[in-house]
Parts: sequence; C-alpha cells; structure tokens
Amino acid sequence: MRRFFLFLLLVVVVVCGWLAWSIFVPVTPSGQKFVLLKPGYSTRRIGRELTNAGVIRSPYGFLLWHYFHRGRSIKAGEYLFERSADLREVHSRLARGDVYVHTVVVPEGFTMFDIARAMEESGLASSQDFLKLAKANTYLISDLDPQARSLEGYLFPDTYEFMRTQSLQDMIGVMVKRFRQEAGAIGLARGMDVHRIVTMASIVEKETAVPDERPMVASVYYNRLSRGIALDADPSIIYAELLEGTYQGALHHADMQFNSPYNTYRHAGLPPGPIANPGRSALEAAMHPAQSEYYYFVADGSGRHKFSKSLEEHNRNVAALRRMLRGK
Repeated sequence: MRRFFLFLLLVVVVVCGWLAWSIFVPVTPSGQKFVLLKPGYSTRRIGRELTNAGVIRSPYGFLLWHYFHRGRSIKAGEYLFERSADLREVHSRLARGDVYVHTVVVPEGFTMFDIARAMEESGLASSQDFLKLAKANTYLISDLDPQARSLEGYLFPDTYEFMRTQSLQDMIGVMVKRFRQEAGAIGLARGMDVHRIVTMASIVEKETAVPDERPMVASVYYNRLSRGIALDADPSIIYAELLEGTYQGALHHADMQFNSPYNTYRHAGLPPGPIANPGRSALEAAMHPAQSEYYYFVADGSGRHKFSKSLEEHNRNVAALRRMLRGK
C-alpha cells in the first residue's frame, strides 16, 4: 500500500513538473513563426498549431491553462512569434487578439498591376487572384461608373492594414470604399460623368507628380479634347501594353503604333477607362482644371514641366530639354 502511495506521489510530482515545464518555462521560436488561427478552430486545434510551430511545448498544457481561464476567449487571426515567451504569455496574446497586420502601401498612380504585385509581396494574395477580382468585380463601383471595365481607378491610393483572416474580396472592397469616401469629400458623386473624370484624373496622375501642376496638365488635355486633337499621353501606351502583358519596362518609338484603344496616340479622345488609380489632388484637377490656352507640355529637367500654346513653342521647349540632357 505504501509503495502504491509512493508511486502515486511520484506520478503527481512528475505530472506537476511536466506541467510547470510546459507552462512556465519560456520557449524561443527558431526564427519568425507565423501561426494562422482561423475562425472556428477548437482549443485543441489551436494548441496543436502552436505546438507544431514550436511556440509552446504541449497542446495539453495549453488546453489545461485555457480551461482554468475560460473567461478569456481566443481571437482568430494571424500571429507572429519571434521572441522567447512562456505559455501564459502566448495565451494572453491570443486572448488580447494581438494579431499580425500586413501593411500594403498603394502610392498615387499605382495601377492595379502594381497593387497586385504589392499584395503578393505582402503574402496576402497572389497577383493573379487579385487581378482576376479587380477585373471581375465592377459591380462594386457600377452605381458611379456603369462603364467600368475593371476596378482600375477606384482602388484608392493609401496605406492599408489587412489581416490574413480577411478575404481578398473584403480587402478590395476596403480600397473601393476608400475611393468613395474621398470622392464624396470632394463632391464627385452619382449624376456626374464619373467615368470621364476618373479616366482624366488617372492620366494627369501619371503625367506629373507635382500637385500644383495637375490642374494645368488637366487643362492641356481638356483643351486637346475640345479641339479633337489626340492626347498623345505616353502612360496610356504603357497601360495598353500592361493589359496585353507585353510591356518591357520602357517605351520605344515603335510602341507609339501599338494597336489598342488605350493608345492615345492612335486614337483621339480619352482611353476606354482609367489607366491608374489617381489620388485626391488629381481627381480635383480633373474636376476643376485650370483655365488656359495650352495644348502642349514637356518636362523641364527639374521635375516640373514647361507649357506651350503652339507646336512651334513646344518644339523649342523639347529642343531645350534635349540640350540640357546632353550637357549632363
């Protein structure tokens, strides 16, 4: 009998020691460990995922600790573990919902192809899946732009924070919602020619990075439209080639003849839709262009542009730019 109690005591000591070891002794992950806990995971499954990732020592210790702390629910999400922590600290993080957030930066002028690449680099989605939804889900903006061929132009430039538990559909919806917020703030709404404005804004955005030049650039293009002069916007050719998957990273003279309705050298008028995602100042410039008699502009070598009323004046500005570039 005495041996039995001694054996029982030994078992209790071993079990308590094992529990203390699995709960209170910190574990150091081997590098960065990401653990995705999806909604609906059981506590047992969560414990197993953490153990397999080398974040805790035992799923049973996790189950026991959670049982005595059932008042603290575990939040679904993706978690990053890279520092030494014991099971109590890990459980506390899950209860707080200290989830890992992926930051996606969408600068002004990014195309949907650029955004697709950024999403893939962040680990949130493949670029192919992003582009598929961006081309298909035009219903997200159809009330404002029934002519939209894709969501190009409506994925508003901003810094976004997404979690992997969000669907790609939801992430795209957040970008479109952000466009709606900014559009509403500047008075761009249903009943206006949103398609035309956003398309013009996208060209203006790609042509100059200087905010105070944008109304003047917009005036040049509106002046050309009113006279039936081709816009001759280089970014439209780049976009045409992006759509076909043929863009090589630079434009050449032969590209000016690229056969596409987006090529504003070959086709007068605006392209069929936006060629990038414009920011607020470009949208405002397209809505409220400057009043001018300019029909041309060219870079001046300092990041800004020189505007001209006639082709002769424009050619002189182009020649001056070439001389300056040769002198560098």
